Amino acid sequence: MAIESMKLMKISGDLAQLEPLSTRLCESECFQPDAAANYISSSMGFLPFADENPYTQKLSELTEFANSLGFPLQLQTASETESDDADDAYIHTVEQRAAALLEERRVLTEQKEVCEEGIRKYSHFTGLDMNLDSISACEFVKMRFGHMPKESLARLNTVFHDYPYLLFCPCSEDKTDYWGAYFAPVDKLDEVDGIFAFLLFQPFSVPGAAGTVDEVLVEIHKSIDILESQLAENEAKLHAFWEKEEEHCNRLYTKLMRRNAIFSVRSYALHNEKNFMLVGFVPESSVQTLSASLQDLPEISVEVDAPPDSEKVTVPVKYKERGRLYRALVSPYRYYVEMYGSPGKNDVDVTPFVAVTYTILFGIMFGDLGQGLVVSLAGALMWKLKKMELGKILIPCGFSSVVFGFLFGSVFGFEDALDPVYHALGWSGKPLSVMDSINTVLLIAIGIGVFLMVCAMLIHMYASIKRRQFGEALFSQNGLAGIVLYLMGVNLASGFMGGPAPVPTGLCFVLLGVTAVLVYIQQIPIGIIDKHPDWKPDSIPEFLLQNFFELVEYILSYLSNTLSFLRVGAYVLVHAGMMMVVFSLAGESENPVVILLGNVLVIVLEGLLTGIQVLRLEYYEMFSRFYEGDGKPFVPVTLQKIQSHTN
Repeated sequence: MAIESMKLMKISGDLAQLEPLSTRLCESECFQPDAAANYISSSMGFLPFADENPYTQKLSELTEFANSLGFPLQLQTASETESDDADDAYIHTVEQRAAALLEERRVLTEQKEVCEEGIRKYSHFTGLDMNLDSISACEFVKMRFGHMPKESLARLNTVFHDYPYLLFCPCSEDKTDYWGAYFAPVDKLDEVDGIFAFLLFQPFSVPGAAGTVDEVLVEIHKSIDILESQLAENEAKLHAFWEKEEEHCNRLYTKLMRRNAIFSVRSYALHNEKNFMLVGFVPESSVQTLSASLQDLPEISVEVDAPPDSEKVTVPVKYKERGRLYRALVSPYRYYVEMYGSPGKNDVDVTPFVAVTYTILFGIMFGDLGQGLVVSLAGALMWKLKKMELGKILIPCGFSSVVFGFLFGSVFGFEDALDPVYHALGWSGKPLSVMDSINTVLLIAIGIGVFLMVCAMLIHMYASIKRRQFGEALFSQNGLAGIVLYLMGVNLASGFMGGPAPVPTGLCFVLLGVTAVLVYIQQIPIGIIDKHPDWKPDSIPEFLLQNFFELVEYILSYLSNTLSFLRVGAYVLVHAGMMMVVFSLAGESENPVVILLGNVLVIVLEGLLTGIQVLRLEYYEMFSRFYEGDGKPFVPVTLQKIQSHTN
């Protein structure tokens, strides 16, 4: 079991010691505070702190200021020499000094955006060789810019051919429309606008300018060059400003982060005129160390106990520290487990189960020696260059593909490449020829499904016993009765289809009937054994009818979950089929470019789909049987970070 036990630590003492105590707790990085009001009666006269954190606003202002400059703040060794008044004054001063530079950058950026928008608009009308300012100054003729469908131009030239007041000048075109301008006399403008609206003409406003469109575009590009130069100068000034103030800002940021964390611990505590009470969770392995670090604080009392079994209290979960090999091969899969949910305090750490099953299933469904090596290399690069958690998972998954690719005899789709290796080992050929053993592949997939389903239910039994829910472990659809019911159903189905049936038919029917009845009435024995207060049915007919449909649902879920594992075999066949298509396209000459591109496509497409489908099997077919994922992770307070207070 890789989930560490938690202890509840209650700390009380003189109110003057709360700040140094908070500092020690933050420095220890092993204490997660919880609302003391959940553990202490209000009749004792203790009240929560009502004062606001004075550092939150300062932190927000300093962070927003640094973000506005585009430079991140960095934590450093804290300096406590500045007073709070000096902090406020400094933040105000640097904000004012930077305001002019930031305003200059904003204005220049807006001007550049206006110019770029002008280029985007005028570029549609580059064929219009007319002086725009002269046209806009015309008293008796008006012009409209815009675009309309290509079929509308044909209609304009036929239906309205004889209309004397229509003049459309197309300037450019795209796949569907012509872009241009039309002219109309002022006294006929409404009539002409109506005709072009009928032709689905979309008006397009452009800014006023002097000269032809081409001349305007040249001037706009010149303006953009000037603005970019001014923006570069502004950026250089901002860099110089930040170089001068960076060290001071980072020291102030570090100090405020520390003080904010220390002060924030107060929001969890209760106090009266003289004393305080603080409650939090500590990992069992850290209790002794933390208690020893608090001994030299005067007038402090520390009490350690097991967390209460109360609905008001959610005990956080911390994984135990493991060795380097475990962290390298198993811990990365915690990424998938956390996506589903954090384990509860009495749950089982399922990360090793996921690590083994996900890796093996991925390797089976994506069995290719060469492509597996590529997947591992891609995963290593993803982790090394981008620190992506998924990359650490792909490394062992790729090696699993290598192993099963060796068993299937596939290297980048070449099915005969490993034959010399098999002959050197004294084998007649590859252990399993996928396309020649379709039924075998699908039956193995079903067998894998049965095995993993039983494993999931056994984990549920173990987790239930760990929670001391013995009735749930024995009689639920995922407990012992459910396992026997499921296996007897598998035994009958296997025998009916001519497969192995180790349990005699008569005994199988007896066990099937007994376990079906136990699962059918599971609410009663589970309620009695696990001492549920509402185990008695309110209505016998309603109880019988409801449980009948639930039993049918359980049986259907056994069937559907098992058949879902057919996708394991299906993906083995799909992989082989896709590579056959690639080699068919490559022709008899086995065009290397086609084979290379085909392998790239298969690695990307099938690798993505395989990863998703295996994760689906984990979540829906296995996790749903034993894992609740409703826990809360352990997040201790530190001098850099503190979890937000929740009642």
